[in-house]
Amino acid sequence: MGRTANVFARVEPEVKAEAEAVLGELGVSMSNAIGMFLRQVALQRGMPFEVKLPDSTLAVSSTRAANLALGSLTKAEVDAVIQAGIDDIEAGSTIPAAEVERRLRATFGL
Repeated sequence: MGRTANVFARVEPEVKAEAEAVLGELGVSMSNAIGMFLRQVALQRGMPFEVKLPDSTLAVSSTRAANLALGSLTKAEVDAVIQAGIDDIEAGSTIPAAEVERRLRATFGL
């Protein structure tokens, strides 16, 4: 390894802990991950991902989606959501996939 320079950053402890857990599973150190990020910034001459303000409709929908993420639900809550879906199907309360796609496109401007 050649010469190195220090980089100091302040981040929320929870963000750091979550990132370290993910990076640990990937077998990548925090230092290497930051180095990869900085190399990509240099190579792409900008951020290596899109940075923009979310559409307000999308932000609300994303918040709702985050609240329904399976990881945040207990087994009983997941079972209840699945059972509600089964009950809807059995009651004939369904819509065609094409209609779902149309609604998603209209809602999210796709």
